[in-house]
Amino acid sequence: MYVLDTNVLIYYSKNESDVVSAVEKMYEENKPVYVSAITEAEFFSYANLVDEEVESIEAFLKTVFIVPFESRLARLSGLIRRTYRLELADSAIAATALLTGSVLVTRNVGDFKKIDGLRLQKI
Repeated sequence: MYVLDTNVLIYYSKNESDVVSAVEKMYEENKPVYVSAITEAEFFSYANLVDEEVESIEAFLKTVFIVPFESRLARLSGLIRRTYRLELADSAIAATALLTGSVLVTRNVGDFKKIDGLRLQKI
């Protein structure tokens, strides 16, 4: 199982070959792929988006499980934020990976490496 960080969606939307290839390999494993609703919000607030990127990600999001930001996630992300001094979005994405028992896939491993129990995969 995988949780995709926002930067994965950004590079996927830009059709970066290494990211597209890595995501395709995840799908070949036939394991669930999750995206936090916080990631969805972060992606769609990205200032440099162009219409083609929006269309690409809208189609992609239909193939993953969107995890809503609900009370359990809010509390865990608050604890992570307080403990590790992370931004709220990063804390919520890490909490999503922990609660789903998934590997967090990101280009920013350094942002998350200090979180106990969080499994990471650099893309």
